[in-house]
Amino acid sequence: MDRRAVAMGILFALMWASAFTSARIIVQAAPPLTALALRFLISGLVGVIWAKAIGQSWHLTRKQWIAVAVFGICQNALYLGMNFVAMQTVEASLASIIASAMPLCVALAGWALFGQKLPMQGLLGLIAGVAGVVLIMGTRLSGGADLTGVIFCLIGLASLSTATLSVQGASSGGNYLMIVGLQMLIGSAALWVPAIALETFSVDLTWQVAVAFLYTTLVPGLAATLVWVMLVNRIGTVRASVFHFLSPFFGVAIAAVVLGEAIGASDLVGVAIIAAGILAVQLARQKG
Repeated sequence: MDRRAVAMGILFALMWASAFTSARIIVQAAPPLTALALRFLISGLVGVIWAKAIGQSWHLTRKQWIAVAVFGICQNALYLGMNFVAMQTVEASLASIIASAMPLCVALAGWALFGQKLPMQGLLGLIAGVAGVVLIMGTRLSGGADLTGVIFCLIGLASLSTATLSVQGASSGGNYLMIVGLQMLIGSAALWVPAIALETFSVDLTWQVAVAFLYTTLVPGLAATLVWVMLVNRIGTVRASVFHFLSPFFGVAIAAVVLGEAIGASDLVGVAIIAAGILAVQLARQKG
């Protein structure tokens, strides 16, 4: 793995983890699905227009369109939609910890459902990672965390895992920015339906909310997704997913610094176990 790939991986993990904090700020002041649909509409249009300006094409193959649609719906609409709704009652740090378990879910699905071999190191890492998630969720739930919100986060996790399995097909052809933009627009279209049906538009607009919305639209929304697609195309989904082991640390740290969320001893222990488990699983899958 070259230095550029390492830098891209660290940058992606940092931007990806920061999205939970900015989202938490937004959903305390605006209807979550409407805010997310608007975010994807803006970032999607920016991505597509920019892509056309630099000569990229939206004439994709049938396989690419299917993958783009699956990624747009599973990640942008379902995963982030569930998380935005959940973070009305669930802290950003807990949501980021649950979502960071995605590589564990991908490895578990490959091993249990598709018969993919996973060395002992990977199995131990999988068990450890799941144990870390259970430790943190159990502690948070006993401390009063909202169960419904946690369930929404878990459903989002399953959707994110499905999206990750589809991204390799969407990244081929070199039209990185165009593909990212199209994924955003598909996610926006899917979100507007429940947003219009279920929500009333009302915003408590402050400068903090405005900055959070602008940040989440351009950085985690557009830049992070673009970096991820480029990274997967460069080194493959399995190797790129290694960098998710950094996300629990970044997610908890950013939420603590920006939002003042409390970090308990069980959080620190759980995050370390999850990170070690993710790293062990991904390194084992590389060997396999």
